[in-house]
Amino acid sequence: MEYRRFGKTNKQISAITLGGMRFKHCWDEPKNEIPPATQEHCNQMVDLAIKNGINHFETAYGYVKSEKVFGRTLNEELKIDRSSYYLMTKGNPKTADETRKLVEEQLKTLQTDYIDFYAWHGINNNELLKSACQSGGAIEELHRLKEEGVIKHIGFSTHGPLETIQDTISTDLFEFVNLHYYYFYQRNKAAVDLAQQNDLGVFIISPNDKGGQLYKAPDKIKKAIPHATPIQWNARFCLSHPGIHTLSFGMTEEAHLDEMNGIFPSDGQYLQKDLESKNQLDEMVFEDEFAAIDAYNLKNETSDLDLPLLLHWRKLWKCYDMLDFAKYRYKELKTPNHWVPGAFATNKEISKLDCSKIPQNLPLKELLSELHEALYQAPMEKPNIDPKNLKLVK
Repeated sequence: MEYRRFGKTNKQISAITLGGMRFKHCWDEPKNEIPPATQEHCNQMVDLAIKNGINHFETAYGYVKSEKVFGRTLNEELKIDRSSYYLMTKGNPKTADETRKLVEEQLKTLQTDYIDFYAWHGINNNELLKSACQSGGAIEELHRLKEEGVIKHIGFSTHGPLETIQDTISTDLFEFVNLHYYYFYQRNKAAVDLAQQNDLGVFIISPNDKGGQLYKAPDKIKKAIPHATPIQWNARFCLSHPGIHTLSFGMTEEAHLDEMNGIFPSDGQYLQKDLESKNQLDEMVFEDEFAAIDAYNLKNETSDLDLPLLLHWRKLWKCYDMLDFAKYRYKELKTPNHWVPGAFATNKEISKLDCSKIPQNLPLKELLSELHEALYQAPMEKPNIDPKNLKLVK
């Protein structure tokens, strides 16, 4: 395991964090009922993580059972010395009162007197940034809790656009940021660079899942990386940036720890082979005549379509055979919200586009229609069941 200084927090944390989203039945309600299988799974993974040098555990109030099962594992089941690890959790309370009540609840659930790293969860647009950081609001209350010693360091997590991330970093209210950045999504590099300039800790969210479902990467990608697994290669790609400090891995079995150990050292002996693989992957972008277009300047106020993201998913499909991953991400647009904003590229939405500022050599409407046809998966209809006799109603 390698350890890195987590920005201005000055804490030396492991380059891999054990994320707490993927324990068995973790997302099942009710929140406070922990099945034996869930507890045993958490016990096993935390024990393996510690034995493999991980000293940082990450969870959130919104991960349903995760905080409670972590609290039991660390304090009742394994009885781990509190000074031997760092704990990160998150929440998105709207007011100062809500903030204090939520943190007090989280402390009890996690069975701890303090939280090492507390992130406001989901500063995903400028409205949320303004609301969270307003005078007398949630972030101000987190700073009061820091003064009281209940929280040691304050940060934020984000799924938002680059500009919002940069604006949030520039408030100087935070000591770390949790964001998306991987080989297959490099849009946020400027935010990572800015965080480094401001000495913020940088935590990479879900590099193996949101970073391309690399645990089931297409053969085309595997063939370009013959010396490592896609997970190992992408991890070294991320860690090659000196401003990145830790990657969150949602490991669920012992084999995942074995694969993790193949990441290190993150520089040196793998450098030349990693670079050769990167060059191969970089060249694949030119296999499609439209994939190399930088779509992030395609702002369109007449439609709810997120054009940069849609064309990014198209690139992954066309150039890297990542159709399943593109489908996986596309379906999250089903309920537009600030986590994955935007709409499906239906004919109705496409008809709203103002194409006057679109490059003439880009057949945008045709590309979007093709994308929707390839990625859209109609939701399965729930069977209509008569609860009295449990028979399908025709």
